[in-house]
Amino acid sequence: MSIFSLVDDSSCRIHVQVARQIARKILSGDIQENEKLPSEMELCKVFGVSRTALRESTKLLSAKGLIESKPKVGTRIQPRSQWHFLDPQLLDWIQDIEDTKPFLSQFLGLRKAIEPEACALAATNATVEQRKTLSVLFQKMSLAAHTFDYEDWTVNDHLFHQTIFLSTGNQFYIPFGKILSTIFKQFIDHSAEGGRFCLDEHKAIYDAIMSGNANQARTSSRVLLDDENQKLAQLKLTA
Repeated sequence: MSIFSLVDDSSCRIHVQVARQIARKILSGDIQENEKLPSEMELCKVFGVSRTALRESTKLLSAKGLIESKPKVGTRIQPRSQWHFLDPQLLDWIQDIEDTKPFLSQFLGLRKAIEPEACALAATNATVEQRKTLSVLFQKMSLAAHTFDYEDWTVNDHLFHQTIFLSTGNQFYIPFGKILSTIFKQFIDHSAEGGRFCLDEHKAIYDAIMSGNANQARTSSRVLLDDENQKLAQLKLTA
């Protein structure tokens, strides 16, 4: 029996559908690093696609560092160190796998590395309009937390953090507010489970940015992302 499922998403171009199915198996570990993919002929039969469409799929997967194809050798899965984890499409595909918690845990590690400094920069560099936007978003977050509106919380928490990246005044921070938006939303979805919104921690960040206190903004961000709040030591996301 094939490890692949037949393509069923008619909203995507066929080669993207096939690439997504294969990526799902790679990202979930169903196909291991350095493992060889089935032959081109076998894959064409499984997916019911032409060799041209399959080759477009493998090009897409190669561009994301997931596979490497060599003449007379075949196609093998690349080591994880080669995977382009900041590729927006790859981040989107990660959501397809059954257990995303290990990826979200590693994403928290990335947030810890860059977000406290982004908050500090925002406290110093945010424009009047950006501060107004943060104010509106925080008010919406407060209302969502008090009414246990998970959907509104997710939307506005994401926009809150995205606005912080945009407010840094540093162009290299801005892509993180955009490229990571998909997985960031999923992170927040998990974070709010059980009604744990960490509103006080977000308020501390908000107050520090609004008052222009960079050191306090940095410290408050670290508190929000601390494992005691995130509970990722037990792989329970409750930020």
